[in-house]
Amino acid sequence: MNFYEVVFIVKQDASSSHVESIASDALGTIKDVEGDVTKTEFCGLRVLAYPIKKNKRGHFVLMNVVCPPECIKELERKFRINEDVIRFLIVRVEKLDNNPSALMKRNFRDGHAPSEQE
Repeated sequence: MNFYEVVFIVKQDASSSHVESIASDALGTIKDVEGDVTKTEFCGLRVLAYPIKKNKRGHFVLMNVVCPPECIKELERKFRINEDVIRFLIVRVEKLDNNPSALMKRNFRDGHAPSEQE
């Protein structure tokens, strides 16, 4: 089993519940091959650095995953098929960091807690 960080961006038009359903679909794919998700962060709706497929904003989701390499191939396939996922990145890491991600830390530093509405 390997450690991975999975980040994906969903279109700005998607509702929060739709973003959660995409994340739960990914979770189901991981659980089917005896994998595990140790952390899931819904970072909310963020402004993109540049437009992607005519979207200026996107819902960011980060997942820490422990699974075999075959699972990653299936996740990539599902992300490519899903029209609402505009970008994804899967990186193999040596160990998983269960602390809040940089996006979440930035929210706390600015003086307010992260929320689903952003």
